[in-house]
Parts: sequence; structure tokens; C-alpha cells
Amino acid sequence: MDDKIYQLMRGLLGLALGFYFRRIERFHAERVPNTGPILLTSNHPNSVTDPFIIGAALPRKVNFMATVQLFRFAPLKRLLTRCGVIPVNRLKDDPKGMRSVMDTFEAVYRVLERGEAVAIFPEGITHDDPQLKEVKTGAARMALELEHRHGGKLGLQIVPVGLTFSAKELYRSEALANFGEPICAADFLTDYETHRKECIRKLSAEIEARIQALILHIPDLEQARVITAVKRLYFDRLQVGDQVVENSVTPRADELMLTQRISAAVQQIYRTTPEVVQGFAARLHRYESSLARLHISDEELAGFQNRTVRVRQSLLRATVAILLFALALYGWVFRLLPALIVTWAVRRFANLNKHKAQVSTTTIVAGVIAFGLIYTLYFAGFHWKFGWPASLWFGLSLPVTGLIAHYYLSAAQKLAASVRTTIVLLRAPSAAKRLFVMRQGLVAEIEVAHQALPTLRKENA
Repeated sequence: MDDKIYQLMRGLLGLALGFYFRRIERFHAERVPNTGPILLTSNHPNSVTDPFIIGAALPRKVNFMATVQLFRFAPLKRLLTRCGVIPVNRLKDDPKGMRSVMDTFEAVYRVLERGEAVAIFPEGITHDDPQLKEVKTGAARMALELEHRHGGKLGLQIVPVGLTFSAKELYRSEALANFGEPICAADFLTDYETHRKECIRKLSAEIEARIQALILHIPDLEQARVITAVKRLYFDRLQVGDQVVENSVTPRADELMLTQRISAAVQQIYRTTPEVVQGFAARLHRYESSLARLHISDEELAGFQNRTVRVRQSLLRATVAILLFALALYGWVFRLLPALIVTWAVRRFANLNKHKAQVSTTTIVAGVIAFGLIYTLYFAGFHWKFGWPASLWFGLSLPVTGLIAHYYLSAAQKLAASVRTTIVLLRAPSAAKRLFVMRQGLVAEIEVAHQALPTLRKENA
């Protein structure tokens, strides 16, 4: 019965995630054993959405830990318990109840001893910073203590997971769940009885390094800015020119791997010839400041260089805008009210400027409630008025035209930005010429580094 409830909830959460994210990719999910005890250790960049994505990405049941606060509502407690959620007391939940932490460990042990999977987030917090925070020792402590109890014969595997989001606060963005090679906990049991702390620290360091390898980890803010710029200016050339990864790699995983190489190259230049990258950063700042003064983006400027392609794209967008106007308007008529409720919920319960990690979770929960309830009311009213089968087709049309309305607005905004950029640059030809020269100079510098650095070339990828 519990497995059926878990599968039902997994399906519903997968459906909700599918509406929020345009694409969720799984990379190397085959590395996760189908049987036996496993401890999934992941970074935690996106609040409650993170366990949803891991759970939906794997065919086997995954148990999670959640704050004990959620278990104080009896009906929710029964549902969470049946779905394998393990309550954990945090200091901010109940400072006097910290003895229950050992109870949490024991609950995790019982699940793993049954040969099941448990996912935890060893950073201990969710955060907006894309960089991995310090990995706490709890995961290593649990793994080694349990494996020690069984004399190293339990076979516990620790699977690192790297979660990456293209823009976690934006509706219809993308996500990647990147699974690493399993770590055998028993391999770190040597001298555990006499040097327990050293074994725990060693395993924690290994877990941290494995997770870092699965995400884009940039410890320096200035380097992050340069890497972002290099990716924006040169990513398409690197992707098409090198073809560094096998054809089976998913698009987001491909992007992550190429971005990791760009990061490695930039960090190498910082170590060997810092004056080169500092000069590049200064010229980049002047270029970006010039763009900001004209209120145009690098993407729009790059598109303006090829006027034939730009005219074709604008004509295509205009044609699509005309053809889909009626459908988009229909979708927005019924989408507007629940969309406004979701927007209010995000502003009320998540701070877009300070807590982006909460935006997707709030949007998904509010969206399920608002769209589910209001679309149901629309359907009921239509059915009462027109009956079957008209109400069936009406109900099916709501989510489809709602998505069309969303993409229509996005395309219209791009068309407006394209037209505005064209007007600005045509009215200021000298400024346009200067920007093109600055951009070409930056791209030329990146090209020189591309040819010189093995970290950016295929043979060392």
C-alpha cells in the first residue's frame, strides 16, 4: 500500500515539475544501483524542489528527511510517513529536542538496512549561491557508523548528485540531475575504531569533491563574472567547433561539461598569467558598461551583426504572432486569474531578490492549487452550460493554450527587444560600430586562449 501511495505521489510531483520546468534531464542515472542500500548525497540549491527532482529522476523509491514541523499536522504526517519521509529536528525547530537527532540517525539506519535508498543534502542548508557550501560530516558519520555496525558487509554505496538549474526562479527553465560514480563506504573503514574522526573527515572530503565535480563550482566571484562572459561570447563556437562530448550527452549536461572546461581554463590563466585575464576583465567591463548605457543585451547586439538572419527571425516571429494571437488570447483569458494568484504567492512567501531557492517551490505549490482549483471551476461551469463532449475538449484546451500564451508573451518580448535594438543601433551607427569592434576584440582574445590552452581543447577534455 505504501509503495502505491509513493508511486502516486511521485507521479503527481513529476507532473507538477513538468509544468514548471521546460526540461529536466537525467545524466548517468544508470550509476545509481537498482538494489541494495544507497545514500544519495546532493548539493541543495533549490529548496524543496531538489528532493522532488531526485525522486522523480530515479525509478526506485527514494526516502528523504524533512523538518519535524511538517509532521505536526496529522493527515500530512500520515502521508509523509507512507511516502518514506523521515522527520528530523533542527536547532531552529526545537532547541530542546536535539536528542531526537540520534533517533533520526537510527531511522535512516533502519531504512538502509532494508536495502532502500535515502537522499540527504550534506550542506545542511538550501541557498541561492550556485557554489557548493561546506559539506558537513553528517553523511559520512551515518555511512561509516552503519557500515561499521555490520562489519563492513552491508554494502552501502554513497552516490553523489549534482543539481544544476539554468534559471531556477524562472518558469519553464531547465534542470539537470547529474549522478556520479558510487563510493563504497566500507573502503573508508580502515582504522575506523581508532581514528574515527580522520575516517569521517576523509569520507566527507571525498563526498564534497565528488559533488563539486558534478556541478559548476567557482570559488571566486570575479572569476565567475569572467567565466559567464566567456560562455556568453564564445559558447556556440566552442560547442560546434570542438564536439568534445559523446552524442548521447543531454543538452544541459553538454552545457555543464563545456562550462566546466571554460571555468578550468579561466582559473588556469588566473594562476599562470593573472595580468592577461585582468586586462580582459577591464575590457569586458567597458564593453558591458557601453551595452548598459544603450539598454541592449549582448545577445541582441550579436544578432544585429547578421542582418539577413535578423530580418528572417523578425518576420518569422511576426508571422507566428499573427497566426497564434487568437489561441494566445484564449489561453490568457483563462490563465490570467490563476497566474495572478501564483505571482501574489511568490511575492508573499518567497523573496525573488533574496531567496531564489524558494521561488520554484512556491510557484509549483501555488500553481498546483491555483490552476487546479480555478481550471476545475472553469470546467465545471462549462460542463453545466454545454455538457459533454464540449466540456471535455474545453478542459483539455486549458493547459495547452495556457502554455501557448506563456510562450507567445515571451516571443513577443523578444520581438519587441529586437525591434528596439535595431532602432537604437541604426540611430547611433558610430556607437554600434564601436560595440562591434569591442565585441570582436573580446572574442579574438578568447580564441587565442582556446588555441593555447589544453583545458579548452578536445584531446584533454
